[in-house]
Amino acid sequence: MLSRRGALLLAAGGLVQLSLPPAAPAAAPDARDADRRTEVAAVLAERARSLPVWSGLTGAGATYRNLVLSPGPAAPTADGPERLTASVELEVRIAGYDEYPAVYPRRIELVRDRGGWRVEHEEGTAGPPALWDLGPARTAPGTRCLVLGLAAGPDPAELVAVGDQAVPAVSAVWGGGWPGRLLLELPATEPEFARLLEADPAGWTGMAAVTVAAPGAPWHTPADRVVINPEAFGRLSDFGRQVVVTHEATHVATRADTRAWTPLWLSEGVADWTAYRGSGRRPQQIAPELTRDVAAGKLPTALPADGDFAAGATGIAQAYEQAWLACELIARRYGTDRLVAFYRAVGAADGQGEDRDRRTDRLLRAELGIGLAEFTTLWLAEVQSLKAG
Repeated sequence: MLSRRGALLLAAGGLVQLSLPPAAPAAAPDARDADRRTEVAAVLAERARSLPVWSGLTGAGATYRNLVLSPGPAAPTADGPERLTASVELEVRIAGYDEYPAVYPRRIELVRDRGGWRVEHEEGTAGPPALWDLGPARTAPGTRCLVLGLAAGPDPAELVAVGDQAVPAVSAVWGGGWPGRLLLELPATEPEFARLLEADPAGWTGMAAVTVAAPGAPWHTPADRVVINPEAFGRLSDFGRQVVVTHEATHVATRADTRAWTPLWLSEGVADWTAYRGSGRRPQQIAPELTRDVAAGKLPTALPADGDFAAGATGIAQAYEQAWLACELIARRYGTDRLVAFYRAVGAADGQGEDRDRRTDRLLRAELGIGLAEFTTLWLAEVQSLKAG
């Protein structure tokens, strides 16, 4: 499932703004402020280098940027330690996976003791948490993927083979116009999965994985990562897990060709079609819920709407199966290359000033030589044929 949600760097000598109470003599505050700036910047630079998530991981980097310092939450007593509050952004980037860094707004409480400044507390202030905010992290690198997990959750190494297999399966359809690497985040629990999505846990029960953009990255970016729901994912068979990760990897590979006006039946359909491609499964096995509906005489009348794919929506399984069947129809009747070309044409189209159905109709005619109404008729016939199987 695809979820649609974007830098000045701070080093020891970077941009730092101070807001501290004045003190006599008049020239002294500037000197003290400069000392605080240098000392705190050094502390945060060292903290960024020592993030525990990087244990055993190369090519990753972090920095704190846009730092603003203010007095601590409580006024110091005459003999008490000096305190400061830092409002800052933590910028994290993993080479080979992130084209744009993930950005996490933070509030950091610092205290000065005999050893100098030290961080007493750090917390996020906006947006989703970082995975390591939820507990001690651990990593598992593969040949084509990287899995970030939590010590309290499933072993991230168990996902490596699935991710490594998904990448070439996706590239076989969508080519090499994407990095060809997959970043997966594996929280320990379903509520943590929802926290990483900033979502209501009740609405995401049963959703095995979601592809999201890096927090703070530009709106349209290939710096995507796949967030796994450990509970729903854990209930799947080995085949089901491979389908889910390959589906999400397709979203990563096609993000540069996906726009807000791309119908979800197309974007979710190509992801499922890519994931099931070459599996040898019959349509009735790939679309069991839709097959049961057809047998009961419950037939759709139109391609699924975007709202049909919302987390927790009634009939969401049927919506995915209907979308898969629509893309399977295009690939079987016109070929894989035409399905890919049609998808990219939709993404490349001007999204302004044209009704979505009219745009889809125009591009279907240009790429496949068939209008939306006729395509829908052919698709409905495919739906009805499930009954015969």
